[in-house]
Amino acid sequence: MERNYGWVIVGAGALITCVAMGAMFALPVYLQPIADQTGWTRAGISGAMTIGFLVMGVAGFLWGTLTDRIGARPVVLIAAVTLGIGLFIASQATDILVFQIAYGGLVGASGGAFFAPLMATVLGWFDKHRSLAVSLVSLGGGVAPMVMTPLATVLIQQMGWRTAMMTTALMATLIILPLALLVRRPPPAVEEAPQAGLVAAPAQGTSILSVMKRPQFIVLAAVFFLCCAAHSGPIFHTVSYAMLCGASAMAAASIYSVEGLAGLFGRLLFGLLADRVGVKRVIVGGLVLQAVGIYSYIYIDELTQFYMLAAVLGLAYGGVMPLYAVLAREYFSPKVMGTVLGGITMTSSIGMAFGPVGGGWLFDTFGDYQWLYVSSAGIGIAAALVALTFPKPSGPVEIDGRLQPA
Repeated sequence: MERNYGWVIVGAGALITCVAMGAMFALPVYLQPIADQTGWTRAGISGAMTIGFLVMGVAGFLWGTLTDRIGARPVVLIAAVTLGIGLFIASQATDILVFQIAYGGLVGASGGAFFAPLMATVLGWFDKHRSLAVSLVSLGGGVAPMVMTPLATVLIQQMGWRTAMMTTALMATLIILPLALLVRRPPPAVEEAPQAGLVAAPAQGTSILSVMKRPQFIVLAAVFFLCCAAHSGPIFHTVSYAMLCGASAMAAASIYSVEGLAGLFGRLLFGLLADRVGVKRVIVGGLVLQAVGIYSYIYIDELTQFYMLAAVLGLAYGGVMPLYAVLAREYFSPKVMGTVLGGITMTSSIGMAFGPVGGGWLFDTFGDYQWLYVSSAGIGIAAALVALTFPKPSGPVEIDGRLQPA
């Protein structure tokens, strides 16, 4: 019965992720109404999202490390309040700098408090069906654009953007707080079960540097960085590319919906497959499929082809993303899982930040998107090649002066 409670945390984690990520990533819906009412530039408003990505990456590492010490429940509770405060201040801001600090700083900081802490906790509850459990938690992030974005659109139409954002702040906080109370640490029988080849943490204090110097962490972080750097540019610029090919703005935007829906199936399919054939094989296969899909963009120019390719890419990157956490659990003890997941999430956020800027520069320089897709596919292949070097757990490692199993 105690072990079955892990599925309760899976459900709570999926809902928390859906609400939190949906509230944060709904900013594109607010862009036009904010610009119309305030006169702020689109670049200035969008800059809040860029700041949010960077802050979320750094904060995710800090939140993950804190989770190893105090557990995920207090971290998620604090983040829920921070999210609400950030959205509320942003909704009342009359100065663009205040808006950027509130949305990019506070909301971004709270956004980093959900993936690593929740994934680390879920991983500690499962010995079997681990990949499936993690994939189900990540479904929340995939469902978020389909639920929270339309909701924000309706609220804006009925109330105006300020009241809509303030309402979202209240709703998100009131939903996440009680769900966070369901999150609890794995029981000792699950958390402390011996497993060969894990980098464990001492009972008192863990050297973050000692964990991050391990080859397992370095390769994980590198693959996650390259994976996100490969698909972030194509994701961001595909709508513009489709419009250049003759698609209407509405039709081009719907490509994202196809990617999101395919990503939901990818999470389930890849999660089940990883439990059967091994997480490393599925990650490598998914990265190769992602690279091939990205490269294929240079050969398409019709909306139907965009939809078909969006389905392939959504399946690939949506399915692969949760599995990095599963592989981390094969290498590291639950006692340092928050630190590990926070660290690799930080590198992935940096990778995501490169794609939109790099794609824009390539388009401005060469006049088309061909080199974006060629270079992104090359980065995707590099991710797959680095993934082939995932090391096996090695011998003992010294952490804080104590010899621990590697």
